Amino acid sequence: MPEKAVGKKVLIVDDDAFLSGIYATKLEIDGFQVVSARDGEEGLKAAATELPDLILLDVLMPKLDGFEVLKRLKADPATKPIPVIMLTNLGQKEDVEKGLSEGAEDYLIKAHFVPSEAVIKIKKVLKMP
Repeated sequence: MPEKAVGKKVLIVDDDAFLSGIYATKLEIDGFQVVSARDGEEGLKAAATELPDLILLDVLMPKLDGFEVLKRLKADPATKPIPVIMLTNLGQKEDVEKGLSEGAEDYLIKAHFVPSEAVIKIKKVLKMP
């Protein structure tokens, strides 16, 4: 049985409530504590107050897009060390390169990954067994 991620907190920033709910459920089953935000501004506030172990960040969102959120997270000394995985439907090569060059640890295309595969990536980034 895989090790549970007890005490690890993941912030999901995504305006798609259905999809973020699926990811939250899968993460909680695996023992993660999950915090959700529905837009970029909410995501930045939650990142600063919750200081999660990792952030799953959508790109296309109201108020602030994921690239702007990522830029601001990496500019803030308090949130800079938090690893960010982009989770989006934007799969163009330039979008992937932009996300990685702005400081994202990984870039997952929603259509290509199921939640359990995303959890494997999260555990890898957090250096968990």
